[in-house]
Amino acid sequence: MKPPTQKSYRWMIILITISVVVLGGWYYSRPKPIPVEVTAVATGNVESTIVNTRAGTVKSCQRSNLAPASGGQIAKIWVKEGDHVQKGQVLLELWNHDLRAQHDLAKRQLTTAQERKRETCILADNAQREFVRTEQLLTKGFVSSQRVDDARANASSRRASCEATISDIKRAEAQIRVTEATIDRTVITAPFSGIIGHISGELGEFTTPSPPGIPTPPTIDLIDDGCLYISAPMDEVDAPKLEINQEARITLDAMPNKTFPGKIRRIAPFVTEIEKQARTVDIEVDFQQAPTQGLLVGYSADVEVVLSRKVEVLRIPTQTLRQNNKVWLVDSNNHLSEQSVEVGLSNWSFTEITSGLKQGDRILLSFDHDGIKEGALVAAQSP
Repeated sequence: MKPPTQKSYRWMIILITISVVVLGGWYYSRPKPIPVEVTAVATGNVESTIVNTRAGTVKSCQRSNLAPASGGQIAKIWVKEGDHVQKGQVLLELWNHDLRAQHDLAKRQLTTAQERKRETCILADNAQREFVRTEQLLTKGFVSSQRVDDARANASSRRASCEATISDIKRAEAQIRVTEATIDRTVITAPFSGIIGHISGELGEFTTPSPPGIPTPPTIDLIDDGCLYISAPMDEVDAPKLEINQEARITLDAMPNKTFPGKIRRIAPFVTEIEKQARTVDIEVDFQQAPTQGLLVGYSADVEVVLSRKVEVLRIPTQTLRQNNKVWLVDSNNHLSEQSVEVGLSNWSFTEITSGLKQGDRILLSFDHDGIKEGALVAAQSP
């Protein structure tokens, strides 16, 4: 075998150089993989839900704007804002010394009438016994018939006086009830247990009931903070899907990252027309497990009503679904292919897959890159 000549070495170097140049050109000109986020198809729960169109509100089961039934000067305020009160507790009194004086007078008149009744009724009983004895004497011929008539008339008169005093007692009792009712019109008592939300009057100020058609601020705002619920407007197109006792989830802006279970307790029997383009049906949702503290009337809230649920089904993030129910599938070689799927239940988060994919398949989470197309090479990244 002949040793390689200098010419052979030269050709070998040329061939190697050409190969390196060709390989380098191919390497630097080859299409670069597109960095994309992928997710694996897995099983889980999927729900069909609807949400309120505008913010809902935390409301109290009972809330009363209290004002005295009659006008007058505020004499006593027994509570302050933020106090918890019990049903029947006195909250505020108007000046009513004159009415209390009339009440005392009526009680004294009752006492007098009762004493007069005792006196006149004793005399009436005595006159009746005298009449009976006189009749007995008449049968024996000891007295005249005129004497009997006089005894009968006296007994009847005394009995009439006794009955008249009974009427006086009833009138005095009625007068007491009238004065008590009048006094009650100057006193505000709590119709239920709750918390004082607001007091608009001050000591010495005059307060009056609202005239017909002219609303005036209430003197005391009483809130039942032991019973709270959510009132939320739902789109009219979703109204036929709503039912009493449907499961719901409640979120509060004031308590982020927390969700509270609830149930629909009432669906309004009419559509609210605030704007021509926004017609809603109000629903009321009870807390199944309310916050132990910090929940205030007036908080804004959102309600998500669960219409149906499927457990442990094949699902994908809803954002991965394209028009005409297609997804971008990443094969084992990191190339893209368009895959049609059939879907079932869906919400903003997940969509059920009934066919077209299997568990473990990788699909694109987002596809807004310019190079996304059939057969494109991608560099898969987890979100």
